[in-house]
Amino acid sequence: MPAQHPSVVFIGGGPRTAGILERLAANRPGLADGPVHIHIVEPYEPGSGRIWRFDQEPGLMMNSTAADVTMFTDASVLCEGPPIDGPGLAAWAAGVRDGSITDVPAIPPHLQEQLRSLTGSSFATRQLQSKYLEWFFRRAVRALGSDVRVTVHRDTAVSVEPLSVEPLSVEPLSGEQQGDDGGYSVRLAGGGTLQADVVITALGHTDAEPEARSAAWTGFAARNGGFHAAPSYTTDVDYSPLAPGQDVIVSGMGLAFVDLLVLLTEGRGGRFEETADGGLRYLPSGAEPRLWAGSRRGVPFHSKISVALRGEPAGAPLFFTADAVGALLAAHAELDFRSHLWPLIAKDAGFGYYRELFTGSPERVALGWDEFAGKFAALDWYSSARRELVAAAVPDPGLHLDLEQLDKPFGGQLFEGHADVQEAVAGYIEHDLELRTGPDHPETLALFMALLKVYMELGRIVPPERLNARSQEEVHGWWHGFFSFVDSGPPPRRLREMLAVHRAGLLNFLGPGLAVAADDATGEFVATSAHSPVSLRTKALIEARLPGPAVARSANPLLRSLHGTGLGAEQHLLTADGGHSTGRLLITSGHRIVGRSGGTRSRLFGIGPGTSGWGAGAFARPGTNAAPFRENDALARKILEAVSGAGRPRTAAAVGKA
Repeated sequence: MPAQHPSVVFIGGGPRTAGILERLAANRPGLADGPVHIHIVEPYEPGSGRIWRFDQEPGLMMNSTAADVTMFTDASVLCEGPPIDGPGLAAWAAGVRDGSITDVPAIPPHLQEQLRSLTGSSFATRQLQSKYLEWFFRRAVRALGSDVRVTVHRDTAVSVEPLSVEPLSVEPLSGEQQGDDGGYSVRLAGGGTLQADVVITALGHTDAEPEARSAAWTGFAARNGGFHAAPSYTTDVDYSPLAPGQDVIVSGMGLAFVDLLVLLTEGRGGRFEETADGGLRYLPSGAEPRLWAGSRRGVPFHSKISVALRGEPAGAPLFFTADAVGALLAAHAELDFRSHLWPLIAKDAGFGYYRELFTGSPERVALGWDEFAGKFAALDWYSSARRELVAAAVPDPGLHLDLEQLDKPFGGQLFEGHADVQEAVAGYIEHDLELRTGPDHPETLALFMALLKVYMELGRIVPPERLNARSQEEVHGWWHGFFSFVDSGPPPRRLREMLAVHRAGLLNFLGPGLAVAADDATGEFVATSAHSPVSLRTKALIEARLPGPAVARSANPLLRSLHGTGLGAEQHLLTADGGHSTGRLLITSGHRIVGRSGGTRSRLFGIGPGTSGWGAGAFARPGTNAAPFRENDALARKILEAVSGAGRPRTAAAVGKA
C-alpha cells in the first residue's frame, strides 16, 4: 500500500475496538472508499484484550447468559450506519459445533466440551468468550476489504505527540470540531513509532496508582508483615502470600468479590458437590484462607434471573422518554438527576414490575391491569396517592416495589451479634435466589428489563452537559452502582457456591456499613460494621473492586502522557461540596479528547469506561438498542470523515521497532 494513504491508530485492541472496526466496515461505502492503514496497539490478543483474555482462571464465568451476549449491531440499534446482524455467543457456539462458522481461533479440549453443552441459558466461561471476541475481531478485519491494511502491534503505547503546533480549537463539550490538524506520532514502549492521521484511545479498564488511603494501607501491611491488595482486576493479583486458614478482611461484595471467592476456593483445589436436596456442599482442600466480607450494603449483587415472564410483553419506557426529557430541558437550564430524572426512571421501573405482576399473576392483585395502569400513569412515583393505589391493589405488602429498600436491604437495622449477621445475610441470599430462580416471581425479571431499558435510554436522551455537576457525579456513581447491584449480578450458581463456602466455615459476613482501619499499636487491620458489634482484627485486607478511573494517577503510560502534556484532562465538576475530579478522561459528546486548555483536536478521540462518555460495556443483549453500539457507529463515521479529509500524505508504516 503506498505511503501516502491515510492511517488510523487504535490504542487498545479489545472488544470496543473490534466493535468500531465492524462499524467502519459497515459505514465505509460512501464515506471513505479509498485505501487506509489501520494500526492496532494491543499487548494482549486483539479482540479479547486484557480483561477478556484467554489466559485467566478457567473457572471464571461471565455474568450474562450466552443468549444475552452479542457483538453485532442489529436492527434495534438507532444509528446512521446500516445494521449488520450476526451470531451472538450462543449462536456462534452452535455454528462452531455444526461447522457453519469457520476461521475460529484454536479451541482447547476443555472448551470443546463447554461448546458442546452451551445453550442460550448457559453462563459461559470468560475463556470461551475470549474465543468469540477474537473470532469477531477477525471477521471485522476481513469485512474492511482488501484495500484496508490492518497491522497489530503487540505492544503498549506510551505517548501521542501532535505533528503540528497549531492551537487547539476551544469548543463547548457538546460542540463538534470541524477543523483539521497535522496528525500525530504514537510512540510505543518497544521503541517503535507510528505516524497517524487519526488516533483513538480505547483502553478499557486500566489500573491506577492507589488512592492515598489504599497506598497507606499497602505501606502499613509491608511494615507489619501483613498483606494488602489494593483495588485491581481480581485475577491479576497475587494472593499466594495468604496462608491456609488465615483470616482475611474483604471490603466489597460485588463482582470482584465473586471472582475472588472462585480464586481462593476452587482455585486452591476445593470443589463443590451436589447434595441430595439439590443444594451444594463445599469440600475444602485445606489451602483456603478464611474470608470476612462486608460492604456498604452488606450483601452481594443480586443473582441473574432464570424465570420467564408470564404476562404482557415488556414495552418501551413510557415516562422516561425523549419527549419528557425535552420538556424538562425546555423548562430548566440544568437538570438534576434526583429531582427531575430519577422519579421518571423509578416510575418506569415500577410500571414494568407491576405490569408483570398484574398480567402474569392476577390472583395476587385486587384490580384489573387496565384500571390500575390508568390510575398509576396519572400519579407521581413519590406521591402518597401512588402508594395508596398500590396498597389497595396489591394486598401482600411483600410484593410492593420499594426501590429505596432494594438499594439498602437492611436500612437502619441493628444486629445483636455475629450469629444474627450471619443469619440475616445468608437468609437474604437464599431469598434472592428464591425470587430470581424460582418459578413464582417473574416480576423480578420485569423489573430487570425495565431498569435495563431506562439505563440504556439515559445515555441516548439526556445530554450530559445539561446535567448539573452533582448529577453528573451521581449518574456515574450511585445510579450506575444501583443498576449494577440489581441487574449486573453473578450467575445463580455463584451465590449457591457462596452459601456453601459460608456453611463450610470459610466465609463470614461482616454486615452492612463496613469500616476498615489500621491499628498502628498492633499492626492489624480492624473491620467493624455500623450495624452490629461484629469486628475482626487481622493482618490481611483485600479491597475487592476495580480501581476507579484516574487519568492523573493512571498506571497506563499513555493516559499519564496525555495528562502530562495537556493533550488530555481529567473531568472536573463543581459540586455543592466544592471542586471534584471524576478521574475520567474528558471527552466531548462526539468523543473528541478535551485538552487541559479546554480545546480539542479534530482527529484525537477517546472512548470506553475510563472516559466521561456515558456508554457502558463493549457488548450487549441483542435487540436492546445498546448504547455502546450506537456510540461505535457514530464514532466510526467520524473516523471515516476524518480519514477522507486527511489533508496531506502520511507514512502508514511503523518506523523502527513494532
